[in-house]
Amino acid sequence: MSIPSGAPVAVPQVPEAVHRRRWAILAVLMFSLLIVVLDNSILNVAVKTIASPSPTGLGATQSELEWAINSYTLVFAGLLFTAGLLGDRIGRKKVLLFGIVLFGAGSAFAAMSGSPAELITWRAVMGFGAAFVMPATLAVLMNVFERDEQPKAIGIWAGSVGLGIAIGPITGGLLLEHFWWGSIFLVNVPVVVLALIAMVVLVPDSRDPKPGRLDPVGVVLSIIGLVLLVYGIIRGGELADFTDASVVLPVIGGLAVLVVFVLHEKRSSSPAIDVSYFRKPAFSAAVAAIALVFFALMGVTFFSAFYMQSVRGWSALQSGLLILPLAVAQMVFAPRARLVVDRFGARAVCTVGMLMVAAGLAAFALFDATTPVWVMCVVFFVQGTGMAHVMPPVTVAVMQALPREKAGSGSAVNNTFRQVGGALGIAVLGSVLSAVYRGDIEGHLDAVPAAARDVAGESIEATLGVAEKMGPAGTPLVAAAHDAFMSAMHVTAIGSACVALVGTIVVALFLPGGAPAGQEAAQDEEAVPAPAGR
Repeated sequence: MSIPSGAPVAVPQVPEAVHRRRWAILAVLMFSLLIVVLDNSILNVAVKTIASPSPTGLGATQSELEWAINSYTLVFAGLLFTAGLLGDRIGRKKVLLFGIVLFGAGSAFAAMSGSPAELITWRAVMGFGAAFVMPATLAVLMNVFERDEQPKAIGIWAGSVGLGIAIGPITGGLLLEHFWWGSIFLVNVPVVVLALIAMVVLVPDSRDPKPGRLDPVGVVLSIIGLVLLVYGIIRGGELADFTDASVVLPVIGGLAVLVVFVLHEKRSSSPAIDVSYFRKPAFSAAVAAIALVFFALMGVTFFSAFYMQSVRGWSALQSGLLILPLAVAQMVFAPRARLVVDRFGARAVCTVGMLMVAAGLAAFALFDATTPVWVMCVVFFVQGTGMAHVMPPVTVAVMQALPREKAGSGSAVNNTFRQVGGALGIAVLGSVLSAVYRGDIEGHLDAVPAAARDVAGESIEATLGVAEKMGPAGTPLVAAAHDAFMSAMHVTAIGSACVALVGTIVVALFLPGGAPAGQEAAQDEEAVPAPAGR
């Protein structure tokens, strides 16, 4: 079919040699992303084992266990933005290789930790490496796929994130049944070696050809602001009290520093990130949707683990297997979300997807101690299907709103909002769960020795632990703990669903009805008039 004279012709932006191996490159990127996301969730199933005395575990206290998780989260969230900027400047492949090597080294040393303090330190090193891996994978993806294939590739990328979240508990459960606790970290090492070899052979390097001068002030402000904010959020979750000075001061300080960061970026001649992109309603709606959906999802993931293990009495492996429907839905629907968007538009698809997420979260308010397993599987499948139709379109909206050479910055924004939203979800909804539980269980602690009452009221795990020590006299307390937790879970589930509904309103009002933000403009930029008579 001949091309009309003067018609625009899309100019390929990706070298032919790279274009031919693009799907193999995507597989390597998914592999790298999978171990980072998986390890972020795998530790949750090992906390009981690590809390056991040596040689079974490390004898870690509750506070030490929390910081074994939070040290990773804090460093990871604080450096995501900076890591994306460095990728644009010095090369995304270099940053990706650096991150995966550091992550692998941290994993090896974490597995050999002889004390909780060592484990916390090496988990922070793993978070440092992971912060350089996650944004680099998405930035590389944007530079090896042409614009028309990017939505499909991003859908597959988003599916791998959901898969990692789901199979983390399964992998951890399998390893803990057959090996010592350090195996959940040591298993990363051979995977990292394989990923490194594949990266060196397949992944091309790319960078911003005109990065401008470095903005050290902006970089430092972003790190300080994010670290303070996330620390305050984590601290609030630990205390189940967001009015404590150790929570309020870091949160306010972090927000103040981030405000200074935005003002600095607006006035800088070479900003780390062009904050004018946030003036576009579609861009802002997309990043808000990412934060809100992960706020709701990570919160429900947190309390569902206690529901399945503490109330239903299932093992870590059995609980992990119940998340499989969510992973299957992600794997099946996320790569195909672009087809639905092409037909109905991003706004309609994301609105329905957010409603499905909200419905899945609200369903937990109807669960009790005898809810059939098949009902839970259906709920997780609905949640996964909803997320699969939200995350790819909003990620495309963020990434295609920025020029290709700024892919690292776009990925950094995308992942930073995701991580902060998730941390907020666990902290805020975890605090709601704790407060409601404590209020309901207090009236049932009269039979508990006075010295143990404060501890017994902290969480369902603490209550069950005290009840076990009481022997037959603790049986009524077990039933009371289950009832109190179910009440708390119902309240928290409704809160999670309300947050998802806020996200629904945001995408319904501000996401574009047709092509994702920036797509049409960028297509015009990548097209040139065909020579006459061609």
